Amino acid sequence: MMELDDLKKMWQQTPVKNINTDIMKILQQKSYGPVAALKKTFRRQMVLMFLIPLMLFTTNLHDIHGVLTSILFWSYVVFCIAIIVFAYYNYRIASKMEGMDAMIKTNLEQQVQLLEKRAKWEVAGMRGILLFFILLVEVVPYVQHYRMLDKWHSLPVAIRFGAYAMLLLLQYFLNKEIKQRKVGRHLTYLKELIKEMQLLC
Repeated sequence: MMELDDLKKMWQQTPVKNINTDIMKILQQKSYGPVAALKKTFRRQMVLMFLIPLMLFTTNLHDIHGVLTSILFWSYVVFCIAIIVFAYYNYRIASKMEGMDAMIKTNLEQQVQLLEKRAKWEVAGMRGILLFFILLVEVVPYVQHYRMLDKWHSLPVAIRFGAYAMLLLLQYFLNKEIKQRKVGRHLTYLKELIKEMQLLC
């Protein structure tokens, strides 16, 4: 990824009318650059969320009926589909950045703001989904019996809910860190590009 200092030097030596063209070259890089990195992240999300339920299904072929009637399995499938749809729309937003040919600064600001907003939604949504699955793990044994869940429910309530609290805390920090590394830093880079445009244009 090209450093901002290098970009600034390049733009200072470039006529103002050519600045948008230089930015478009950066945004349209197919193998590297902030937009390429964002698209790669969203593609990986879609592929991963497609493969995980498939793997769960194939590893339980000996009990297909049990899988197809499992509340936990179908809840996870719905979760994966939701993530795929969410990542697909993020991918489309990032793709639009490559095709902008007019009013680049305004359009880039809009797309970055939209992706930032959606990143916050995703972080909040993941916390809600974890709470949902915790609730599901606590309720499902009253409806369907699973050996592992029966063993889990044989533990004292204090231990179970202590583990849930630790899991929520771990998810809070890990999700924040992963989101910053995979998406946040690229959006920050794009925002710095916008600031440079404001200074140089």
